[in-house]
Amino acid sequence: MNFEFRVSSFGFLCIFTFAFLLGSCSIPNLEPPSCIESRTDVREFYSFHFGNGLAFSQESLKQRERFLTPELAKRLEVEKDGADPFTTRDTDFPKAFRVGECKEISPERTEFQVLLFWRDDTRTEQREIRVEVVKDNDKWLIDKISSEFQL
Repeated sequence: MNFEFRVSSFGFLCIFTFAFLLGSCSIPNLEPPSCIESRTDVREFYSFHFGNGLAFSQESLKQRERFLTPELAKRLEVEKDGADPFTTRDTDFPKAFRVGECKEISPERTEFQVLLFWRDDTRTEQREIRVEVVKDNDKWLIDKISSEFQL
């Protein structure tokens, strides 16, 4: 009987310790609230963009307008067909993306690092672009896309 009490006490102690450790291991999110809010919209846009073809045309622009500020959509109307203004401004389309670090410019404007990846039998490459988003009527919209490289 004494042995059973020790086993159940030991089991209770293990469960309690595990629950305590699990609760104390949370990692705090150090991003500003505007970055947390806007990250989802940037990721959603690029998921939509990669999932629906990267070749640029006026028709593809219309499909993406719900993610863009009216000013950016107007500026993009003059871009040439084929080249992708949302990634490299070229027809050498990346295979994948990842939304990286965020910088709060103001509570209504953030800037994200977006990493673009190419990988095939002969090439493994990564490039970075910067995407600015602004809050407009409780929706985060892409306002500016710039690259740190020249094509």
